[in-house]
Amino acid sequence: MEHKLKSVLSGTGFYLLLAVCLITAAVSGWFLLFSGDKPDEEQAAPTETVSAPVENAYIPEPEPEPEDEEPPVEASAPVPVEVEIVPTMPEVQVDDTPVMAEPPKLIVEPLKGEVLMAFSMDQLVYSPTLADWRTHDGVDISAKPGTTVLAATAGTVSSVEDDPLMGTTVVIEHQGGYATTYSNLQARPTVEPGDLVTAGQIIGAVGATASAEAAQSPHLHFSVTQDGEAVDPGEFLKS
Repeated sequence: MEHKLKSVLSGTGFYLLLAVCLITAAVSGWFLLFSGDKPDEEQAAPTETVSAPVENAYIPEPEPEPEDEEPPVEASAPVPVEVEIVPTMPEVQVDDTPVMAEPPKLIVEPLKGEVLMAFSMDQLVYSPTLADWRTHDGVDISAKPGTTVLAATAGTVSSVEDDPLMGTTVVIEHQGGYATTYSNLQARPTVEPGDLVTAGQIIGAVGATASAEAAQSPHLHFSVTQDGEAVDPGEFLKS
């Protein structure tokens, strides 16, 4: 036995034994080196804590993003305005004095038309309606029914009546003793007794109310007097 051990430790056997020891030492050292660091890493690893979900937890709503505000408008400098100064008109004084009749003066004709029967106080003329001869104190001016009749000059309406022979008649008095008469008008003149009229003012319209001149075509019977005496209307209108 002792002889076998010496033979092993001597020569080649010695070197094989030495090599096995070195390999064993190297493996043990490697194992100890790398296996010793692993527990430290595991201990140093952070522990994650998992929390259980909480029911009905309050979650704050996100605040709304602020809207884009318009930049403030800079006040512009005031624009000068030119003001036109209008001179104040003087107050108009209204004259409430009533219009007074003026002396007879030709302003307008009562109406324009053909003369059917002229003025005749010196000679008798035949009346086709009454079938006799008589004087004619005015002029008969042809006109269609409804034609407006104008006041020959300014004056005051003295009467509006329905004459049995001459029909609806308007009489206007003027200064100087003159009076103008408008007969054979429609039943409703536009003036009343006491009215002040001006030359050319409408006083009525041509009608067919004069029974004494019914045989003639529609017309206005126009006559003029001064102090109650018949005056030629043609001469009066020329004055």
